[in-house]
Amino acid sequence: MGTDVRGRDDRWPDPDRGPQAGPGLRRAWFRGLSLNAAAPDAILIRLLDLDMAPYVLVRRDPSPAVVDAAVDHPDRRVRGRLAEVPASLRLSAAQWSRLVLGEAGGARRRLFLEAAALSGRGLTREAYETLAADPFGPVREELAGMPALPLPLRLALLADPLPQVRAAACGAAWRGLDDGARARLAADPAPAVRTAVTLARHEEAPLTAEFFEAVGDRHLLGSHRLEADLALRLCTDQDPRLRRILAGNPYLGPEPVRVLAADPDGDVRLAVSLRPELTEERRAAVPVDIDPRTMRRTVAWVEALHEDEEAMRRLAASAHLLLRSSVATARRLPPDVVALLARDEDRVVRLFLAERCDDAPADMLLEVWQWWNGSYSTPDRPYGHPNFPRRDLLRYAGDPHPRLRQLALDDPDSTAGLVERFSGDEDAEVRLRAATDPRLSPDALVRMLDDPDSGVRAMAARHPRMPVSVLVALLGDERTAQDAARNTALPVAVMERMTAPGT
Repeated sequence: MGTDVRGRDDRWPDPDRGPQAGPGLRRAWFRGLSLNAAAPDAILIRLLDLDMAPYVLVRRDPSPAVVDAAVDHPDRRVRGRLAEVPASLRLSAAQWSRLVLGEAGGARRRLFLEAAALSGRGLTREAYETLAADPFGPVREELAGMPALPLPLRLALLADPLPQVRAAACGAAWRGLDDGARARLAADPAPAVRTAVTLARHEEAPLTAEFFEAVGDRHLLGSHRLEADLALRLCTDQDPRLRRILAGNPYLGPEPVRVLAADPDGDVRLAVSLRPELTEERRAAVPVDIDPRTMRRTVAWVEALHEDEEAMRRLAASAHLLLRSSVATARRLPPDVVALLARDEDRVVRLFLAERCDDAPADMLLEVWQWWNGSYSTPDRPYGHPNFPRRDLLRYAGDPHPRLRQLALDDPDSTAGLVERFSGDEDAEVRLRAATDPRLSPDALVRMLDDPDSGVRAMAARHPRMPVSVLVALLGDERTAQDAARNTALPVAVMERMTAPGT
């Protein structure tokens, strides 16, 4: 497209006039509007009716009104999207309750109830009471195991006519039961309930070999107390998957731990090396080979100690890479721990510190920024970290590293001229950063629509300073319509026309 925008008509055409759009163009509009930061609730709710729930509900900022509309939507596919991450994390207890109770089918109620439990939000007291009398047994079974279920309702479910419901309630309620209630459950005629009793009593009566062989659930080996002979025998089981589960069992004694520390399987040894009771010397003696490129998760027991400053000091100095990584995910850390982790030789330790810790230092954030620009879970880090440098950045305007060079635009003393210069930079990422700058001229934006990089072209189409006549043309082309529909300069009247029936 040409670069001269002088003489263009920057008035929006009458939204009630214009050619009819085909189905492909309309869907491109709908996808773009679903992600348009300026789209009002009324437009987003209308888009739910236009099969755009997969786009609307992945927004990071859906309002309560939009979520309410999805919860109450007549299309089960829209409601089903709410049970998926990340949408499920935004629902309140009241919204979850309406979503679950609004399902006519028992299987769907159970599915949504499971999703509500995983979200950690729970339900309202009224919803718990209604579901405790649900006619569909699997719903009551799912409910019986929910941690937030009020105790009186859980106790009532211990007398449910279905044994699987009584079994589910047994495990969750066991610690609060008196001897009489425990005895009644132990004498239950249903094998499933008696099995649940045995599992609930594992701390006072370790699981026997006979019981384990009868049940056959290997996952019990990672969470229940075992008889000593059974634990030792399983340490040499031929199945490495079983030994890996066993190695994480918090109740193992010293001898099984010693045997598993020399296991031929590297994943078994890794699980042993992460046990909290090991001294640093014993931990270092377990031979492990950790690929620094593999995905890492925070070690649960280290996370539980995040508020313990002395524990953080001790673990930050550990030779074990995964323990240091787990310390780095703490939101707040003492200055000496931050300084130590900021110098860590492992880049993922530094990355976790940049992403999760509010005390991460500016120089380390700048170093991480040169090779990392954000993940899905923390898209604004390290760049959006409160300690990220915001001044004295013009010195990078001529830096050979493009990630540093683009930072010059963030300096309060940077000029529109620098934005124009960077819009033609040799590096696509620098041009992309320029395409987001509110100072960029309409001429430069039109020129960037011909940029060789598709990301730069898309960002230019979304810029609110794009001339109206050019933006209208972009909206009329299926190849550019989706990005143009994300332009926040679109008037609401135009959005309404784009989503109107028969447009």
